[in-house]
Amino acid sequence: MVGIRYGTVSITGNFRENNEDNYYIDSLNKYFLVADGMGGQSAGEKASQLAIELIPEKLNELIDFENDNAENVIQSIDNAVSHANTEIMALGEVDPNCRSMGTTIVFAIQVNGKFFIGGVGDSRVYLLRNNTLHQLTTDHSLTQALVDAGTITEEEAQTHRYKNVLYRYLGTKDGSAGTQARQLDPLPQDRIILCSDGVTDGLPDENLQELLGKSEDPQATAEAIVKAAQEGGSKDNITCIVLFTD
Repeated sequence: MVGIRYGTVSITGNFRENNEDNYYIDSLNKYFLVADGMGGQSAGEKASQLAIELIPEKLNELIDFENDNAENVIQSIDNAVSHANTEIMALGEVDPNCRSMGTTIVFAIQVNGKFFIGGVGDSRVYLLRNNTLHQLTTDHSLTQALVDAGTITEEEAQTHRYKNVLYRYLGTKDGSAGTQARQLDPLPQDRIILCSDGVTDGLPDENLQELLGKSEDPQATAEAIVKAAQEGGSKDNITCIVLFTD
């Protein structure tokens, strides 16, 4: 396992009545997960809670964290997320209060000294390495699909009316279509952030890059990022996990 220091913040924000985001970090630093629930009332909160409970539980059954190979790890991650997706859909069918609930998920999972990073939905993982910010996940949103198709530009996507409309998330059949997990070999001084879209809604990438590189304290960095997103007009719950590798 690589040396990791981390900081976390999760707030309701200025425009929501409850916090539908959830995050999870285990005691051995194997799992870092952020989930952003949707569905109104407490349903979104329930969906995101199920995701961060069920995915580690299933991965503990499927992965050898000391010796497993990348192919099996990626397949196991997809199976674990699919399992969580099935359970979220099932609860939505039997409980009227949970109907149409869903959640995004992003993760950094540490196996044999390497990270496996991916997700479903529009929560994101970024890496700051050598003063350059890299987005490691792809949004499963209609605007990103339009950008990928060349129909609109990245700039137009920022204010597009479908900006927050997802075509894949946990709670739908497409939620089991894979997580696009990728292997990352960590280097000393890497800085990684997992965040709900409440962060990116109020904080441009250039500001995020500056804040990630500003402090040597990951908790202070997480607090500064969430504060800046809130002051920047984020209209959602705001959650992030910041990882510093040693």
